[in-house]
Amino acid sequence: MCRWFAYVSATEPALLEDVLVTPPHSLSKQVHEHYLPKLLSHNPKVHAEPTTEAEITERNRLFNVDGFGMAWYTNAHSIFSHGLGNITLYPAVYKCIQPPLHDSNFRSICANTYSNVLLAHIRAATSTPITPTNNHPFTFGIHTIMHNGYISSFAKIKRQMCGEMTQEAYEHIQGGTDTEHFAALLMSYLCPEEPDLKQEQPTGEDERVPKAWGLYHEPSEIQSALEKTIATIVKIQHKVLGQAAGPNDLNICVTDGRSLVACRFRNHATEQPPSLYVSTTAGATLNRQFPDHPAGPNGPNGPNKHEGKQGEGHNPHARNATADHGKHAIIASEPSTYNDKEWTLVEKNRVVLVDSVGDVQIEEMKAWGK
Repeated sequence: MCRWFAYVSATEPALLEDVLVTPPHSLSKQVHEHYLPKLLSHNPKVHAEPTTEAEITERNRLFNVDGFGMAWYTNAHSIFSHGLGNITLYPAVYKCIQPPLHDSNFRSICANTYSNVLLAHIRAATSTPITPTNNHPFTFGIHTIMHNGYISSFAKIKRQMCGEMTQEAYEHIQGGTDTEHFAALLMSYLCPEEPDLKQEQPTGEDERVPKAWGLYHEPSEIQSALEKTIATIVKIQHKVLGQAAGPNDLNICVTDGRSLVACRFRNHATEQPPSLYVSTTAGATLNRQFPDHPAGPNGPNGPNKHEGKQGEGHNPHARNATADHGKHAIIASEPSTYNDKEWTLVEKNRVVLVDSVGDVQIEEMKAWGK
């Protein structure tokens, strides 16, 4: 199954190399290796049965060798295109079809780029071609969407899904994945028509996309569109397939560069979705300016970086105290650090909401089955 990583902070940028390359279990190293703490744990009030080893293997331990993609938010387009007024962050995207650590372009971008909002994804393809076009994440104006899992019997319901989309969203689809179609349907619900000009809107709107795709949304609005999309898919599956409709794995992440919403979903009475974790403290560990970089003295600023040692520990070249790190949230398929205390396992059928100031809430998904 695919793996993904999302970082968002209103005040504290992250160097892409620090979060995607350097850590011993960064996303770029999750091609063959997996680290899934707490996944066997369960709450009887939430889960009918504990997660089994077979389930973990089926939905979490595939090899992710079918491509990589990332989107980071930058104000470059806004500055050069519009100059005055509010600065709008747009997603810049890079995709490749080889393991990322073998890609010198990826490594160069990561070593020289920082951002307050980053989404990255490593792919285990199902039934669609291995091409950059089919790699996550997918962008619609200022919105970026990625996914781990699958839509059950997607080929059988794709036509009906497309019939629910706006014309703009349908025309924006470039590849054949279930995720990009999910994203187009979600955008049809999130931005169904041209915006009211009285609403808050970035001044540097991109004329290449519908104006509605340049609007910011509250996390609750994104959540509503996300759950409506899931509900529509489940309804179509039952209509087209009846009792043969299978469950879906939908670990989705959506951001507009300011707010972020993610869910861990599987519509099955006992089986669990792929893993998903959240952290509001690991950002300081994943930043070489702070004391506890995951590679410690063996990391990018450490004296032992050429000795081949592994492990987390003190970074002797830290310039800031851990307590000074800005408010942030990381949502990821797997922890990037080996410190279990930094990560919380998101329960089944829960949604993680991160607002524009970095406050995080985890709520039960309610609307998908209605």
